Amino acid sequence: MFTGLIEEIGTVNSVQTGNVSGRISINSSVVINGTKIGDSIAVNGVCLTVTGIRGNVFEADVMAETFRRSSLGSLNRRSHVNLERAMSAAGRFGGHIVSGHIDGTGEISEIRIEENAIWYTIQAEKDILRYIVEKGSIAIDGISLTVAYVDDVCFRVSIIPHTRQETILQYKAVGDRVNLECDVIGKYVEKLLRPEQPQADFASGGSVTLEFLKDHGF
Repeated sequence: MFTGLIEEIGTVNSVQTGNVSGRISINSSVVINGTKIGDSIAVNGVCLTVTGIRGNVFEADVMAETFRRSSLGSLNRRSHVNLERAMSAAGRFGGHIVSGHIDGTGEISEIRIEENAIWYTIQAEKDILRYIVEKGSIAIDGISLTVAYVDDVCFRVSIIPHTRQETILQYKAVGDRVNLECDVIGKYVEKLLRPEQPQADFASGGSVTLEFLKDHGF
């Protein structure tokens, strides 16, 4: 589990890709401290397992599903990435619950400066936007941010200069893709409130009756 508070900006050392999966190595100076093989590090919000360490470089395998769901496939040598180690039991919960299992990607459609605030407008698919609520939390490339506006096609966040300087948002431009992870609580609530589908044994002649529907909460 992560908090969405970025510890440092790392630099991609290499990206090796196969037919559908690959391997990535990243230079770091902070998250490498105390890290061992098997530990989890969020790279642009994507939870990856450390599979190799060489000096200040850690390596991780990337599955095909991860490439399909995220923007990691667009990384190349010298790309900048947000890095965060998994939260320790003694750590402070400064952001929000971030699993590192992103829901998909969005596209930056506008960047606007308003005095000391920088507004980012992100376009996303409806199946992602349905879980985003105004004043709720969203992880953008692993950064815990507060949603300031949301509609049927996009949402907006407003950040301070410090957040921009300490994350890869400083390198982002209109048209760039970003990884998105919605607040996990909303997804669990939706799942739990969804009624179970009745399961009748039609093979043995079962049928849907009023009693059957009543027994199953209808």
